[in-house]
Amino acid sequence: MPVPTTVKSKKPPGAGLKVAKPASKKKDEEEGVDQGDGWDEWAQGKALIKPPDQLELTEEELKEEFTKILTANNPHAPQNIARYSFKERSYKPISSVDQMAVHFVLEGNLIHVDSEEARRQRARQDQTDEKPAAEAEAEPDEEIPENPVIEETSEIVDAAAAEDAEEAEVLGEEERPDSVEAQIGKKEQKVTNQFNFSERASQTLNNPLRERSCQTEPPPRCNFSATANQWVIYDAYLEELEKQEKNKDKQKTFSAKKEEDKLKKNKMVTETQSDDVTKVVKVVKIFERMVNQNTFDDIAQDFKYFEDASDEFREQEGTLLPLWKFQYDKAKRLSVTALCWNKSYQDLFAVGMGSYDFSKQGHGMLLLYTLKNSTCPEFVYPTSSGIMCLHIHDRLSHLVAVGFYDGCVAVFDLKAEEGGAAQPVFKSTAKAGKHTDPVWQVRWQNDDMDNNHNFYSISSDGRVVSWTLIKNELVFSDVIKLSLEGALPECLEVVEQPSVACGTSFDFHPKIDFLFLVGTEEGKIHKCSKAYSSQFLETYQAHNMAVDAVKWNQFHPKVFLSCSSDWTVKIWDHTIRTPMFTFDLNSAVGDVAWSPYSSTVFAAVTTDGKVHVFDLSINKYEAICQQPVVAKKKTKLTHIEFNPIHPIIVVGDDRGYVTCFKLSPNLRKKPKEKKGQEVAKGPEVEEAKMEKLLSLLREPDYNSA
Repeated sequence: MPVPTTVKSKKPPGAGLKVAKPASKKKDEEEGVDQGDGWDEWAQGKALIKPPDQLELTEEELKEEFTKILTANNPHAPQNIARYSFKERSYKPISSVDQMAVHFVLEGNLIHVDSEEARRQRARQDQTDEKPAAEAEAEPDEEIPENPVIEETSEIVDAAAAEDAEEAEVLGEEERPDSVEAQIGKKEQKVTNQFNFSERASQTLNNPLRERSCQTEPPPRCNFSATANQWVIYDAYLEELEKQEKNKDKQKTFSAKKEEDKLKKNKMVTETQSDDVTKVVKVVKIFERMVNQNTFDDIAQDFKYFEDASDEFREQEGTLLPLWKFQYDKAKRLSVTALCWNKSYQDLFAVGMGSYDFSKQGHGMLLLYTLKNSTCPEFVYPTSSGIMCLHIHDRLSHLVAVGFYDGCVAVFDLKAEEGGAAQPVFKSTAKAGKHTDPVWQVRWQNDDMDNNHNFYSISSDGRVVSWTLIKNELVFSDVIKLSLEGALPECLEVVEQPSVACGTSFDFHPKIDFLFLVGTEEGKIHKCSKAYSSQFLETYQAHNMAVDAVKWNQFHPKVFLSCSSDWTVKIWDHTIRTPMFTFDLNSAVGDVAWSPYSSTVFAAVTTDGKVHVFDLSINKYEAICQQPVVAKKKTKLTHIEFNPIHPIIVVGDDRGYVTCFKLSPNLRKKPKEKKGQEVAKGPEVEEAKMEKLLSLLREPDYNSA
């Protein structure tokens, strides 16, 4: 049979091309087409040719089944990966290797047919199809003008129809395709792309595999051999137990350190919060001082510039000008038990709050006021026991020594916590030799040979104790124990009553370091030395009642002053057993003080609310100023102190008030300057002035001798 071929023939214009197709063998024979000799060869059966190296297998071997498993292992995946283990600190091979190999990744934007987005696309497509259909119906039918193009199309349509008929006969198709006229008459619906995607593909080269290797030196090895005996094993167990105990101790210390760190962190947080508050507090303090200075501007002007002009018409009398009044609301029910000016800051003074009444003992308070702000204290330190005395260090103005009613002594550091209710940095305890009775006076002394700070205290238990500040503790040593002269009988077995004298006050000589005076509850004054602890250098029968205060004169080395509840104030020469001057003030005297500017001026306060100022160079018999300074008659004055620089005094009472007064010109007179002569000034002049007064009183004694 001949190979079917495709015949092409020329057609008249407008006719289509006809392709001849082999319908059947009979049709070919009828048409007389020769098939040729090659057909017979192709129709014959083909024989299988075996390669010469093929194995010859039996039927059983051919029927044998071999199971093959298809795995998804990556042939290029590495099998010997080793990674560093931080837990075991060594390199370890990884057993599980990732076998997945990604050949191609394409992110498409196909949409499922039943999804909501596909429905919205179909709805939009239907709307776009309805619009042109509605426009076509709305247009009227118009006659199509004659055109030569239509004639050509008609010829083309006829040729296409004839060609279709021939194809239908050849193929024997039952269904005929639509005619070209039908195709032109119908509008082809545009099939929208429901997925709107584009396919792109790219092929990349596989990265070549690289092998990396490293060589390390093997760890050093050594041969060890030993014999394990029973005692060796026992010793090893003991060492292991010791290690376990040490580890337990370390864990305990570590946990303790952790707790300490937590406490420190909490403290740091509170400190940072307190630091934030202190920043505001400092600013508020400045504003408060500004407001107070503006409010009390007239008092500040009087303090600086006012001089009482009426003193010119008074020959020997002076007055006290009230300036500020200091009070603290939380200390109203407490009495002022101690006053002390700060030598470094002349406008700052300390106030000790407590009570002299045995039945009203309770808490106390340490307050520090400044003249710049009279409404509120600068520092407030509440205490569990009432404060009976205090003293500020002359050089280290931030250290304040305090004596309490319960017999304790303490040291406050103003730098430790400014303005806060801080505890004292040093405080005596029962183990550290504290007093058994109230402490009536404390005084700072010069540092010892090891440069340690120390102060002295006196109490009703008859002990004068030296306290030394060493690291974080107070070390005490008894300087002297007071005793009643003549109270000790010859036979010690008959002793029934103690012979201890109660100390109430003391004062140290300003120039002779080892010399000091002690006032007792029996009215005696003892002159003592730090070097002698068993005897007194001198004893003065001073008063009939308790000695409330003893003060050395700052200018004259031999003169001291004493006061008592027996209404008297006496001036002494420590070389003479009898007083040089005696003044009766008609009321119990609470305190006396020498002035810092004159050797002959001193002041005293009494329980009837009066301040008495004396100047021995002007009047040796009575006070040149005697002025009541309290509003209520029942108020008692307890203490008085001169400012070291300014001509003012502060006075405390038993109601917790501290009042500041300015001395009038007559109370601080200076020698008048003569023409052409300079007035001598200095401590030598003041000493000579006091010596002149004493010489007048000594003359009769010397003449009689």
